[in-house]
Amino acid sequence: QVQLVESGGDLVQAGGSLRLSCATSRSIFRVATLGWYRQAPGKQRELVARITSGGGTSYVDSVEGRFTISRDNAKNTVALQMNSLKPEDTAVYYCNAIVPRNYGSENYWGQGTQVTVSS
Repeated sequence: QVQLVESGGDLVQAGGSLRLSCATSRSIFRVATLGWYRQAPGKQRELVARITSGGGTSYVDSVEGRFTISRDNAKNTVALQMNSLKPEDTAVYYCNAIVPRNYGSENYWGQGTQVTVSS
């Protein structure tokens, strides 16, 4: 059973910062593409940022320049540093792992952590 354990969600004022963290096992962390998604009420879940096992990153346009995704190889964690937060960043944030298998890939999700940005 693959586990992704998230932490760091909170209530913050607009313009503030938060750091989300997601921990998983070493065997998963080493090979997976890791990402953060978010889902606001009444909206579809969207990809926010992604980092490959080799360290390549990508971001949705709305967070480019404000959010940074990173991997900590010593702690087997992926972090999302969120700066200059806006009320529209309010959502439940989910950690995601895409794990390559011999037959394709498997997708795993964390339980979600709430981020609320007040205006």
